[in-house]
Amino acid sequence: MSQNQLSLLDRIGNWEQQRWPWLVIAFLSAALVVIAHNVFQVWLYMKPCEQCVYIRFAFLCMTFGCLFPIVCPKSLVCRIISYVCGVYGCIYGIMCSVKLQSIHAAIHSDDLDAMFGMQGCSLQPHYPFGLPLEKWAPDWFLPTGDCGYDNSDVPLGTVLSPLQESIINMYNDAGGWYLIPSMKFMSMAQCCLLGFSVALLIYIVLFSGMLKKRLAAK
Repeated sequence: MSQNQLSLLDRIGNWEQQRWPWLVIAFLSAALVVIAHNVFQVWLYMKPCEQCVYIRFAFLCMTFGCLFPIVCPKSLVCRIISYVCGVYGCIYGIMCSVKLQSIHAAIHSDDLDAMFGMQGCSLQPHYPFGLPLEKWAPDWFLPTGDCGYDNSDVPLGTVLSPLQESIINMYNDAGGWYLIPSMKFMSMAQCCLLGFSVALLIYIVLFSGMLKKRLAAK
C-alpha cells in the first residue's frame, strides 16, 4: 500500500516510530521552560510562584520522556516510557494550571471573600516523588513570588533598557501577564492550560496511531 493510500491514523503510526515528533515535543517543552526562566523571570523580573515552578516541572517531564524515543525511536519500550512521562506531565500540568487560574481569578475578583479557603501558594514547594528540585536548581525551581500576581518586581537601582521598560510597563498596566495585554486576554495560567491540553491530545493521537498499527499487524 502506498503512502497516499494510508489512512491518517496509519500515517501517524509511522510517524510515531520516527524521531521528529519526539524532537518537536521535547524542543517546545524545554523552550517554554527556558523562556519562562530567562525571559520572564530574569529579564522581566517576574518572580515565579509555587504553581509556576510546578508547571515548569510538568514541561520537563514531557521533555525527559521524549529523550528515550529520540535515542531509539523503534523501541516500543522507549516509546511507552515517553507516553507515561508525557501524559503524566500533561495531567499534572493541567491540574497546576487550573489551580493557578483559580487563584488568579480569585485575586482579581471584586468579591472580597473569593480568596477564603484558597490554598496552593507557598514558598516551600513539594515536588512529586520527593524530588528536591528547589535545592538542586533554586533559581529555576524555588518559588519566590505570589500566585496570581504576574507584575514585575524590578530591584531598586536597576537600569532597564527601553525595550525592557516598555514591555514591563505594558504588563503592569494590564495588571499582569496576558497573551494580549491590552485586552486582558488569556492569562498565563490559561495559556499553560491550553498548552498542556493540546499536548495531551497529541499524545493520545500518537498512541492511537501506534495501537492501530500494532493491531493491524496481528
